[in-house]
Formats: sequence, structure tokens, C-alpha cells
Amino acid sequence: MKLESYIYKDKKKLRCGYTTGSCAAAAAKAAAEMLLSQCELTEVTLRTPKGITLTLPLTQRRRTEKAVICGVRKDSGDDADVTNGIVIFAQAEKISGAGVLITGGRGIGKVTKKGLEQEPGSYAINRVPRRMIREAVETVIEHTGYEGGVLITISAPEGEALAAKTFNPSLGIEGGISILGTSGIVEPMSEKALIDTIALEMRMHEARGERFCIITPGNYGMHFISETLSMDLSRTVKCSNFIGETIDMAPAYHMKGILLVGHLGKLVKLGAGIMNTHSREGDCRMEVLCACALRAGAGLSLLREMIDCVTTDEAVTLLKQAGILGQTMEILLQKIEYYLKKRAFDGIMTGAVVFSNMHGLLGMTKDADALIAQIKKEALKAGNTWE
Repeated sequence: MKLESYIYKDKKKLRCGYTTGSCAAAAAKAAAEMLLSQCELTEVTLRTPKGITLTLPLTQRRRTEKAVICGVRKDSGDDADVTNGIVIFAQAEKISGAGVLITGGRGIGKVTKKGLEQEPGSYAINRVPRRMIREAVETVIEHTGYEGGVLITISAPEGEALAAKTFNPSLGIEGGISILGTSGIVEPMSEKALIDTIALEMRMHEARGERFCIITPGNYGMHFISETLSMDLSRTVKCSNFIGETIDMAPAYHMKGILLVGHLGKLVKLGAGIMNTHSREGDCRMEVLCACALRAGAGLSLLREMIDCVTTDEAVTLLKQAGILGQTMEILLQKIEYYLKKRAFDGIMTGAVVFSNMHGLLGMTKDADALIAQIKKEALKAGNTWE
């Protein structure tokens, strides 16, 4: 059963799909229902974090003496995705205690290095899919009146072979794919469509009389803007990886200032003048951090450790332990500021706020405070009191 949800991009009608996280949660819910209710199911209904309700067919289902196993086939819609068409399985079995325990099985990668969302030794089932699985099974436990615990094992037999086509091996995830997704829904993407969407958002800000705006690559930045900076998300443009293109289009929409807010893992690339932060355009994260750390006084042993880090959060931990995080960030922010000003047109103020999910605010360029003040002043003038 295909998801009948569509978006329009490049004048084309494109069908949405659903994530591996949705497949895992739906399979887990079905397996738990069949285990605890002794019923037989052919499909399962799941509400995604995006608010879309999915009714997904069970591709496979099997009972053993102690467990039930159900499979849901991944459908990526019109998005290009190496996991499209694979079956995600969930096995449910009763255990002592209470609650839902989630683990991985065949074809699910294991984290081998620090700095990723899950700890080393854990299966690469990300936070939102874990929550979806747990909540889906908890609803079954509640309505069946079961008082024990349930162990859910997620597997993807084709995952080990497919993992070689992903970035998992280079990230330190071995043995299979990751179970991913923050919204539960896959929206087809193209570069032109994304840039057109950014332009449309910028045009909407212009139409409201706004001349200062915030840009951020994605959801991490949105959360930081709202929770840490206490700023209004309605004044934010999500630019994905297209930081340079977003700066380029700002004058056409009469912007006077742009504040860039982003995770170090993205914005560190700006320190080398890379304005498209997608990994396929280049990955110089550790090289840039090492260069800045060297200027801040880092020794050879520290630099060797940093260059082998998988994530910038891991590198920041090392810098913090060495007592040179502040100096390193100051040097990096000077480079980011230089390249932002070089890319921007005359008369447009630019600034950046850099943070880490693990370590919080890491620093701001010198004009960032002034831009924050301007954005808040403009919002208050428009009657938006959101401090």
C-alpha cells in the first residue's frame, strides 16, 4: 500500500515515502499486538511524528514458540534511497520486568566510535525511531493489559550488504544500516527544488517587511534557536546545505542582515570557504579544526587524536580536555566571519552562531550579537513579543 502523500517540486508531482524508523516502529507494533493479543494481522496503523497516519501492510509475519516476527517493506516514494524496498523486521517476545527493551539484530549496524547519537557498542537505531518503537509497543501493552516486559529486536537481513553504499563505514557504524528518521516521512528532494523553497521562504519574509532573518541548515539549528537563543522560529529560513546560495539571494529580497545558526559539524566547513556543506561536496571538518587547534597551541599528540575523530563533538571534547577549546573556536570563528563577509554583498551584515549538541554554545562571530538585537527589535516592532 503506497503512501498517498505528495509534494510538488520542479513542476513535478512527487510521492512521499516513509523512513526505516517508521517501518521498524510499525513492525514492532504489529509483532507486539500479535504476541500479546494472539490475533492475526495483515496491516498495521502508525502515527508518525510529522502527524501523518500510515497504514502499512505486513510483508511477512511468523510465530515461533516464544516470539512473533513481522516485516514491513520500506517505501521511499520518489526519493532516491538505497534502502528503498528492503524489509525491516521486528521480533517481539515477552521478558521479565516491565516496559519495552529495544535491541538490534542482523543487518543493523553497530556504533564503534564515540561521538554519534548512540554510544559505542549500541545498535544504530537513532533516538526518534527508538521513541517511535517504544511508544507504539507501549500502546499495545496498555490496551491488552499485559503487565510484563517486551523485548523488541529490529533487523534488516539486506542491511549488511547495503551499508557499503552508505556513509556508515566511514562514520564508525559497522555491520549494517542505521534506523533513521526524525519525522517518519521521506520527502523527495532535488537541489533546485530546495533552493527554490529557500527563495520562496525569503520572499515571504520580505513581504512581511522583515529585513533581518536567521538561517539554519536544519532541525538541530531550529531547536537551538528556539530553546537556547529564545528566538522566534517564524523568522527562520531553513537553508539545508545551501549556505552560499542563501546568502547570494538575500539582496534580491532586500535583506540587510543574515544570522547563521548551526551545528559545528556543518559550519566548521565554512572555515575553509566551503559554502555547500553536503558531505559529497567535501569533508574537511577535522582538517579545519586541527588547523585552528594548531594555531591555538595544540601539540602533535592532540592533533593526531583529533584527525581520527568521527564527529566534531568528539573533537570538541578533546579540545576542552586540553584547555584550548576557547582559543580554537575564536580562530575558527574569525575564519567563518571572513568567508561569510567575502560571500555576502556589500551592505549585508552577516554573523554566525556555532553550537554543539553535546557542549552547547561554542561561540559567535563579532556581529552576531548586533544581528540578534536587530532581529529582536524588528520582531518587537512588528508586535511579536517572544522573548
